[in-house]
Amino acid sequence: MNSPISPSAVTSPIPARLVQLRTAMRAQGLDAYIIPSADPHLSEYLPERWQGRSYFSGFTGSVGTLVVTADFAGLWVDSRYWSSAEAELAPTGIQMMKIASAAATLHIDWLANNLAAGQIVGVDGMVLGLATARALEQALSSKQISLNTSHDLLQEVWDGRPTLPLSPIYEHLPPFATVARKDKLAMIREEMRSKNADWHFVSTVDDLAWIFNLRGSDVSYNPVFVGHALISQHSATLYVSKSKVTAELAATLAADGIKLGDYTEATTALAALPANSAILVDPRRITYGFRQAIPASVRVVEAINPSVFAKSRKTPEEAQFVREAMEQDGAALCEFFSWLESALGKEEITELTIDEKICAARARQPHFVSPSFNTIAGFNANGAMPHYRATKESHATIAGDGLLLIDSGGQYLNGTTDITRVVPVGQVSEAQKRDFTLVLKGVINLSQMRFPRGTLSPMLDTVARAPIWAEGINFGHGTGHGVGYFLNVHEGPQNISGAIAEAHMAMEVGMITSNEPGIYRPGKWGVRIENLLLNVAAMQTEFGEYLAFETLTLCPIDTRCIITSLLREDEVKWLNDYHATVLQRLSGRVSGSALEWLKERTQAIVR
Repeated sequence: MNSPISPSAVTSPIPARLVQLRTAMRAQGLDAYIIPSADPHLSEYLPERWQGRSYFSGFTGSVGTLVVTADFAGLWVDSRYWSSAEAELAPTGIQMMKIASAAATLHIDWLANNLAAGQIVGVDGMVLGLATARALEQALSSKQISLNTSHDLLQEVWDGRPTLPLSPIYEHLPPFATVARKDKLAMIREEMRSKNADWHFVSTVDDLAWIFNLRGSDVSYNPVFVGHALISQHSATLYVSKSKVTAELAATLAADGIKLGDYTEATTALAALPANSAILVDPRRITYGFRQAIPASVRVVEAINPSVFAKSRKTPEEAQFVREAMEQDGAALCEFFSWLESALGKEEITELTIDEKICAARARQPHFVSPSFNTIAGFNANGAMPHYRATKESHATIAGDGLLLIDSGGQYLNGTTDITRVVPVGQVSEAQKRDFTLVLKGVINLSQMRFPRGTLSPMLDTVARAPIWAEGINFGHGTGHGVGYFLNVHEGPQNISGAIAEAHMAMEVGMITSNEPGIYRPGKWGVRIENLLLNVAAMQTEFGEYLAFETLTLCPIDTRCIITSLLREDEVKWLNDYHATVLQRLSGRVSGSALEWLKERTQAIVR
């Protein structure tokens, strides 16, 4: 199964790196090696130290799995990345393997079907998710193929591999931190008692940040730090690089009963757990290596980390701070879009300019910390790639006619934002307006939903897709993801997508979820409109408690791209009401040309 190397491969360092990797594989007796997009914390966005998949493949997307054998190298990626992966892999000789979603495990099937009995698959167990490891073991053992998780080959062959991130850890303080860490630990311990667990091990970085009211900058765009925690009924130890914690912060944590251990000591601590005790771990949020470190004499309780549910349900005080953050973000966007419309056709604007200007506008707002993800600015065909990223080497100039899609967000001490808007440039075709209007109808459909409390979030996916499906169109990503509170822009447990619904995905008051249907025409244009929604109590009936969505995002939706005849009266009313709210909430925060732009773009639609 040889992969042909393109003529331009000589300009890429990837083939030489694969040669080194294969040499190390032979030395360890490995017939295949897996490099997942993962770190010991199973993070979505990885510190540089664990970006091995990118180093050995050249693919820069955030999700993908690289498999290397003696005569084959393949990268499994989902539809969001097919276009970008094809271009980035072209000079490497690595074959792109298409999968339906990021959760797909077709690389496991490939290994089971293409290796022979007696061969050995290697992967670093410290970055391999426990659930994935179990699926691997089952698939491979049925074919008499072995799994070896003891080798981190990246450490052997990655020249100049980055060290552990050493950015300082800092407190998320009141008033924005509305619940004390002592109270959060008390809640976790109560959950531990309910499951008869003496210990609880936490590795996921957003859970750690939430539990201890701490933040960091070890991961781009997400205010988190790498670490682990071991919590008992009477103590808690946070395992981090100690140089990241000041003496003052260490004393503050100690006063709350929290000890510090070195980052490298977490595995040893697990191995030293008392015999016959019980530990709570989340099988979705722990790696195989850490699970293997727990002694056989310790009873393991598998359940979702209690913090996953708790942090997803924003308190009323947090929700109010998020509303304030949305006003700040909306004011920044008014400033940005006012500049954009006045500058189009008068000065050179590229997709990179969009990122620069929108980040600068946000940086002028109170409590701003950083962007919440890399800005996606895609003009025409580039907008058809949902996770497109402009680079210095490859980007478009905003000129001529078409649609400009801008997906951006900010991290503020009082909330996390994520918004997508599409604006017309020059003349917009009827086909483009039709797509825009269909997507808007999907946004409105979901925004107006009322549903029983506890509804499993994937069940709501079809509500946003219905107007798009009615025209024989679909989109390949989920409709919505959870959003943290000055935390990760992608957060569980809820998501609005075609995923198989599970009990832990139930919708509860206080959850914040994105609403972002889209339509993408490869090589032509893309449309996505995104607002963030807050679950709020709606009504109590004889059939139970019902929830509704409060739209948090405050920014006009460009009516120049709408075919109003395609909208129902209730849809026109929703849009007019939304724009009236945007005007009312933002008018006191902007002035001059930004205010004039806001007034212009929130004018009511009149049939």
